[in-house]
Amino acid sequence: MKKILNLTPHPITICDAAGNILKVIPPSGQIARLSAKTVRTGETVDDVPLSKTVFGEPDGLPEPENGTLYIVSQLIKSALPQRTDLVVPAEVVRDDKGNIVGCQSLGL
Repeated sequence: MKKILNLTPHPITICDAAGNILKVIPPSGQIARLSAKTVRTGETVDDVPLSKTVFGEPDGLPEPENGTLYIVSQLIKSALPQRTDLVVPAEVVRDDKGNIVGCQSLGL
């Protein structure tokens, strides 16, 4: 049986399409993040300097463990396409004001 470890700083609420809560996966206390550095490009548009963010290596991301899925941000998942153990909240459910209330699944 697989286990799920939430490496985000907030609970992940799994719900049905109507917004009924089916399960809440609490944060593990360990947060996975990508290092980031903002670099000025030397260009400006209308006297506004332009910059870009350069992402580095993940921090706080455990090595793959057999039978464990890790909930991470889409940024981390996209940066590590070879990792088949990383999942992200998918099928987002919103309330009538457009606020995210949960997700219906975890995307591989």
